[in-house]
Parts: sequence; structure tokens; C-alpha cells
Amino acid sequence: MASAWWPCLILALLSGLAASGFLRSPSRPLGVSSPVSNGIEVYSTKISCKVTSRFAHNVVTTRAVNRADTAKEVSFDVELPKTAFITNFTLTIDGVTYPGNVKEKEVAKKQYEKAVSQGKTAGLVKASGRKLEKFTVSVNVAAGSKVTFELTYEELLKRRKGKYEMYLKVQPKQLVKHFEIEADIYEPQGISTLDAEASFITNDLLGSALTKSFSGKKGRVSFKPSLDQQRSCPTCTDSLLNGDFIITYDVNRESPANVQIVNGYFVHFFAPQGLPVVPKNVVFVIDVSGSMHGRKMEQTKDALLKILGDMKGEDYLNFILFSGDVITWKDDLVQATPENIEEARIFVKNIHDRGLTNINDGLLRGISMLNRAREEHRVPERSTSIIIMLTDGDANVGESRPEKIQENVRNAIGGKFPLYNLGFGNNLNYNFLESMALENHGLARRIYEDSDANLQLQGFYEEVANPLLTGVEVEYPENAIQDLTQNAYQHFYDGSEIVVAGRLLDEDMNNFKADVKGHGATNDLTFTEEVDMKEMEKALKEQDYIFGNYIERLWAYLTIEQLLEKRKNAHGEEKEKLTAQALDLSLKYHFVTPLTSMVVTKPEDNEDQTAIADKPGEGGPASLFASTASYQPPQNPYYYVDGDPHFIIQVPQKDDAICFNIDEDPGTVLRLIQDPITGLTVNGQIIGEKGGDSNSKTRKTYFGKLGIANAHMDFRMEVTPEKIALWNGAAQSTFTWLDTVTITQDGLSVTINRKKNMVISFGDGVTFMVVLHQVWKKHPVHQDFLGFYVVDSHRMSAQTHGLLGQFFQPFDFKVSDIHPGSDPTKPDATMVVKNHRLTVTRGSQKDYRKDVNIGTKVACWFVHNNGQGLIDGVHRDYIIPDLF
Repeated sequence: MASAWWPCLILALLSGLAASGFLRSPSRPLGVSSPVSNGIEVYSTKISCKVTSRFAHNVVTTRAVNRADTAKEVSFDVELPKTAFITNFTLTIDGVTYPGNVKEKEVAKKQYEKAVSQGKTAGLVKASGRKLEKFTVSVNVAAGSKVTFELTYEELLKRRKGKYEMYLKVQPKQLVKHFEIEADIYEPQGISTLDAEASFITNDLLGSALTKSFSGKKGRVSFKPSLDQQRSCPTCTDSLLNGDFIITYDVNRESPANVQIVNGYFVHFFAPQGLPVVPKNVVFVIDVSGSMHGRKMEQTKDALLKILGDMKGEDYLNFILFSGDVITWKDDLVQATPENIEEARIFVKNIHDRGLTNINDGLLRGISMLNRAREEHRVPERSTSIIIMLTDGDANVGESRPEKIQENVRNAIGGKFPLYNLGFGNNLNYNFLESMALENHGLARRIYEDSDANLQLQGFYEEVANPLLTGVEVEYPENAIQDLTQNAYQHFYDGSEIVVAGRLLDEDMNNFKADVKGHGATNDLTFTEEVDMKEMEKALKEQDYIFGNYIERLWAYLTIEQLLEKRKNAHGEEKEKLTAQALDLSLKYHFVTPLTSMVVTKPEDNEDQTAIADKPGEGGPASLFASTASYQPPQNPYYYVDGDPHFIIQVPQKDDAICFNIDEDPGTVLRLIQDPITGLTVNGQIIGEKGGDSNSKTRKTYFGKLGIANAHMDFRMEVTPEKIALWNGAAQSTFTWLDTVTITQDGLSVTINRKKNMVISFGDGVTFMVVLHQVWKKHPVHQDFLGFYVVDSHRMSAQTHGLLGQFFQPFDFKVSDIHPGSDPTKPDATMVVKNHRLTVTRGSQKDYRKDVNIGTKVACWFVHNNGQGLIDGVHRDYIIPDLF
């Protein structure tokens, strides 16, 4: 029952982007209304979509010219469906095209690290709202030059509530000379309905800019507003195109099934109509912990009251509420009679929040109730069971280990009915909810905290409210097919569609037969579809509408999607096998999936820069925590300070490192990292030796205290070799290095690994590690100290600075004239860096991320005199008065 937001036109034009909404000039303020933004004129934007048998091939093209007399940076932004796979991106500047190449993530590693360390969002795909993710890439355009951006992506449309929906968020903020949305639809079954509407324009005006038509197998929608039609008023220069543009369609269903075969690949669509609804036994398991207080609880109750009004008389139901304990409305399932529904309404209205979150016991109580009702024949023989859980947090009482809860639930359900998990908001482990639902034949859905949360809940229930068949199996002749996608489904719901694809072993066969078997409300059913291959070949020769090998690509898309889903619950060799299969197909068909990246090498200031299109996951912030079990420090790039204190800066482009010391008095606080955009700062205070002579030439100093803060989150952390103190606003928590603990909150995770290290992650893209160095307590000179490591900095901005932070952006250096130095084991050389010529010495430092006792040797070029000539300014510029 995946979402059917139609992929062809799910392209949100971001506010403040130049004329089309797909293009912006970063130095221009948001909301500009002139046709030429900061010298960049967008003269054309076209969204062209071809849909053949539900498989959509979409191309977004924007053309612009730099009319300024200097070079300008231009950014191209498109929002596309999370379920789509990007297949191509090209950048054309003055007739020269820079194409994208899909590569395995590991193979593309060096290019990837170079791109993300630039601090730009160049070419990065990231989550952006409920159903979308954003693709953005920036490029410098010379004066008078033209640039064309072209993004291609594909997706199989999924039917939801009886229709396919094409959705476009239109928000250009400017007038565009040639603005066009064009969708061509070809459906061999024939198109039964086709409509289009826009929230931002009157029907009269829409009618003159919009054309829509369908006849037989073909449909077409075109939206082509003139400059005058785009104006918000007859004399205005700003655009009224600001809102939703939606196209909906469905196909003829004279037969419940439709099979299409092209070039040895087949696709089988199945969606019967007119069947009686199978009675359902549904248990709602509802989180009523304290975090549900207020609007969340009220919206949940509103949705449940509406759902009660839609229950059918032959359905059975119950409510289970869980907080620290578990409360049931009734001891057993009850029939949805008018009297029972009224009593249920009173129960729902009186629900209130309380206590903690016992997911395990709540779910097991609901599963037990459904199992008992079936065993004791309390529900109709030909009925189906469903369990729907809603929670807004992680389990924190009773059994709270996710893997153990999954095991308990899997054993209790035993494959007999599906589990649907609805995750309310972001403060939960969505990956856990999704994994548990998938292994129990259900799905997870995130419910967004918004004014329409109750409608989201109702909308989900409507998708599963009308089961027409259970135990559905799709069968084909033995030894006739291979590489079949999923062909068994626990339920078929009214308004949805089952899609199966595969390859024929014998492309020359004359007839193809498919059977769909399932249990209906009153009897068992078998639907048979026979295809005459020669007739099929004649029918599919609409070359104007059909794009090439669309069924083969549809099969590949569906196969990859299902392999990635199975992979979420696989382990060991099975997981490796599924990963290898999905990766091979992703590379063969040029899909950007979670296993691949698209690398775009583009010109920038006469040097090649690499932009990366990466597909994000759907974890949500709360699940982004690290632990020693899964943590593997990346090889490149690395920035850290450890020891005396030695600063080590790895330069990925050179496969080499630079190091320097800072020689300051104990008590001095140094600025290590400061990012005004993300609000992150890291400062360190220096300590000396026990009773050490601060004037001694041989004194050693270390970092004895670190302050890590995020101003946007009102979060601070002070780390010493004795303890770790965290502040959320005024609320303080304190831990010691004897603890092994993971602390998570929205957008943050902290993992302390006893007596070793701690890992701090701010969302996905900023991760630090603090290493604890302990010495013999009775040592006459040395004392415990800290090392600080930047594990991941790719989400930090280009404005990041500090003794470490300034190096997150790319820089270059050249080493020459290597010759013997004063120490015969450490040669000297000449280094040119940041327009300075320095004498440097070859040496090495230790990296203690993997082993705090032994460390790993890192070779580097040592810059003398407190890094002078390498760091911006002089080292005393980085001294600050206190830790925060």
C-alpha cells in the first residue's frame, strides 16, 4: 500500500528560486520578483513526462543566461519523490555537456569526499518533507554564457484509493518566458478518467492555460501559462504560480488483470472490482504515553472517531492503550454494531495521556487477542485480521530492546496477519518500526506533526479498510519465466493494484497464461489472463508515446525496490547476496539507489569539481546514533587534535597530511570549530603536567577540557577526563567514563563507550569523537587528557572556521626540494600553501580512534611556529576567554 504520489510531477519549486523556481542565484534575497535575478535570466523551464503502463520517465530542463558582466553562481533545485530513482543529470555550459555517471558508493568514495568537504550542497539529494527529496547543484556561469540543467528520474506509479495522482508544487516567485508542464500518458488498458486542477489559479484562468484530453489509450495534459497569465495582477511583475498543481487519472478495468510483454519482459497488473469486502478484525494499539499530550492526542482521537464512523457492521474491533502499562477497552474483540460503536466513541473521547512507553506489551496483548478470537471462532471464518499501532516514541519501559521486541512480535504473529506501524513525529526509531512491519507483511508510515495529522491517520486507514481478497498468489506456467518479482500478497485492498514483473525464458512462445488465486468474502477465486503474443506485439507499437524498453526498466525498478526492502531484515550472507543483486541492477540500469551515487564532474573556477547525487534513507533523526559495534572510522578525510596538542589535517586530494602544534600556557582556551550557519562550536582548554614548570622548554601540554555546543538546539556538552556533562537548555545530565550509554534526542545522539571514547552525532553529516587517554594515577608528571576527532563534517557550512574547522573546505599545497634535515630520519622540504613558502619537516603522529592504547601511525608534513603560514592569521587569533 505504498503512496501513489505521482512521480512525474512531484517537483516542488523552492521559494526564492529564480524565475522558474528550479533555478536560483544564491546572492539574491528571497522573494525577488524581477525577470532577471542578479543578472541571471531564466528563459525556459520545461517538465516533460512520459508515462507508459504506470512507469514514468520524467525530464526537468531549465535554461538560463548570465546577462551580468561578471561570472555568477547559479543553483538548480528540484524536489522529486522519495520513491523515485534519478537516472541521469547533465549540465551544459556554452554547448559543452558534463554528464553524470552512476557508480558504486565505495568506488565513488574519493570524488564523494571531495564534494561533501566543500561545504556546498552541490549535487546532494536529501530528504525534504513528507514525500519529497531535494536535488540541488550549483555552478559558476561566466558573463554572457548560457547554461542548461537536465535531470531525469523514473518511478513506477502505485495505485492508491482508486487513482494515480500527479502532484506539482509550483512556486517560481518570478515570471518565466517559456514555462511548460507536459505529460503524455499511454495505457494499453485505456484511460477511464483524467483531470487536472491548481490551487493557485482560478478555474477561468486555468482553463485558458491548461489543456487536457484523453481518448482510448492516450492522454495528454499541458500547462503553458503566458507571461500575462503568470502575473499576480495585470500590472504586476511577480508570479501568481504558487501552490499545488495536481493531475489524477485511472485506467479501464473491463478485465481484473492486464498482462503486457515487450522484448522478453512482462508486467502483470491485477486490480479486480465489484467484489464484496472481506470482513476485518482490527485491533488499534495506541500509544498514550506522556509525549502524546496535547494536540497529538486530540488529533489521534479525532481520527479514531472518524474511523469508527466508517466501520462496517460485519467488522470486529478493539482498542488497546499502552503507556507504562496496558489498558484494553474490552477483554475480547466485539462486533461493530451501532451499540458497540457508540460505546467505543465514548471510550475514545475519554482517552488521556499518561506515563511511559511499553510498546512490547501493548503489541503482544493485541496479537494475543486476534489469535484467540480466531482460535475460539469468535470472528467469521472468512474474515481477515489486521493490527494497527500508533506510537510517537521509543520503548522505555518493560522490554525496550528493539531486536527483542521484533522477535517477540514475529513469533506471536507467526505470519498470520499484517502489522501496520504508524510513527507520529520524528522522536522515534522509524527504522525499527519499518523493519518490524515489513517482516510481518505490513508497512510503516510516518505521520507528520502538522494540522492535518488526523487526516493522515484517516487516509491510511482508508487504504486498508476494504480488503477484497486474502492469501493472493499469482502463478505462471512452470519453466516459462525467471527473475520473478514478488508474487504472493497477504491482502488485496480495494483501490490498490498488484504488480508482478519478470522475464520470459522463451521469447518465441505463442501464448502466455497467468492465474491469480485468492480467498474472497464468500468463496475462493481464480482469475485467469491469457495473452496472444502476436496480438500483443501489434498493440504495443505506439512509438510516439512508448519510451524504449519500458517494461524491462519497470521490472528492474520493481526488483531493486523489493531487494532493498528484503535487505532491511536480512543478515550475514543473505544480506550480502541481496546487496550484490540490487547493486548490479542499479549500475546496469543507471539508477541512483541507496547503494549507488551519481558523480557529476563540473567546471568551477577552471578546476574540476565533483558533485554527488546520493539517495538518503528514511530513518529520521532519532535513529542516527553510533555505537562501537557498528562504528568504523572512515579512511578519509580526517581532522583531529591529540597529544601535545598535535593538529593533523588530512588532504584527500593529495592522499597526504599536514600537522602542526600549538604551544600555549595551561588554562588557555582555543577555538577549534565555529560554524555560524549550523550553530556548532567546539572549543578546547589546555592543561599542563603535574606541577610542571610553565616556562620549561620541554613542557608538554594537552587538551584537558572540551566544550561542544549547538546554539540552534540550545545544547552544550562539557567533556573532561573525569566526566561528561550535558545541558539541554537549563536541564543538566552528568555521566562518567565508567558508563556505556547512548543518549538520543531529535537530531542528536551521544554514545559513551566505557573508558575508551564517545561519539557525538548532530543529525546525518556531522560526527565528532572524543578519545580518553588515561595514565597511571601515581605518575609523577603526566595526567589524563583528551583527543578530539572530526569523523564526518560534510553537513557543516562553507563558513566554518577555527583551528580545525578552516580546513573542512578544500585547499591545495605543493611540496618540493625534499632534502636531509637536522634529524637524519626526518627530511625537510619546501611547501607552498595559501601563497606562503614554508620549510616543513616529514614526521608522523598517532591516530587513536580504533585503539586508544597503541594508535595508528599517520605520516605528515610538520609546519613549524604554531602553524604560521598554514593557518589563517596567527595562532593567538584563536584564543578565546572561556569554554562556551
